[in-house]
Amino acid sequence: MKKSILLLVLLMTSSLIFAQSDKIFKHNGETVNGKVVRLDEYVIVFKYDGEDAENSIGKYAIEKIVYGKSGRVEEVSEKIDVKSENDWEKVVILEEKSYIAGLKKGGEVRGKTALINFQTGNTGDKKAEKKLKMEAAKLGCPFILLISDKTTVGDSSNALGGTQAIKKGVAYKY
Repeated sequence: MKKSILLLVLLMTSSLIFAQSDKIFKHNGETVNGKVVRLDEYVIVFKYDGEDAENSIGKYAIEKIVYGKSGRVEEVSEKIDVKSENDWEKVVILEEKSYIAGLKKGGEVRGKTALINFQTGNTGDKKAEKKLKMEAAKLGCPFILLISDKTTVGDSSNALGGTQAIKKGVAYKY
């Protein structure tokens, strides 16, 4: 009888320990069980259940966190749905590599203005950015990690002294 009571107490204690685990819900449908260590501006640092190593995941990949101790639900980010090139305005350009943690690589993208154009520096930059976002939207990717952003002006650009903007990035999705 004492063994069965002890076993029952152990089962109840272990279920309480596992109930205290935080749940991280990703936009791609996956759920991570662990302990949230801290929330930085763009990154969530957590530990998997039973492990001591800290892991990080970008907030863009996370829908919400349900804290095990309190049951509180924290909404982290809204899912960005990009279905076609027409959704290019929804695409977000990221400049820090840590922000893409938890996202999947979609492919390389490039946006540039023509070699001979009559754009000012700012207008050419916006046009190149639009082309970059359109390329990512074609791939169904709502995020771009910017890897190169170059604008050439005057004699270094072309013989006519125009301005050319070239942006390169890697597209990412959930």
